[in-house]
Amino acid sequence: MIDRIWHGWTTPANADEYERLLREEILPDFADADNEGYRGARVLRRDADGDEVEFVTILRFDSLESVKSFAGEEYRDAHVPDAAREVLKRYDDRARHYEVREEREYPADGS
Repeated sequence: MIDRIWHGWTTPANADEYERLLREEILPDFADADNEGYRGARVLRRDADGDEVEFVTILRFDSLESVKSFAGEEYRDAHVPDAAREVLKRYDDRARHYEVREEREYPADGS
């Protein structure tokens, strides 16, 4: 498994709109496209300081070849749709890719 990790920042006023775009348009478009090997996404959000909200998107793929199928040969380049560019204050130009080496989940009740 490969996690594709990318960061973007909005103003506090644009944060809810960007999150809506992710939930309702961008991530569903990724899932609906013919992206064999795409396994889902996680979105993280935090108030970075008084004038920015940071978002981290983590896209999960079966392999680096699956990432290349999704993003093209220049797979390290960020994939930022125009609607997102309109509400983002700044963003990473490149995504980072990590091989998932271990993953554990524990039940909420501790059992």
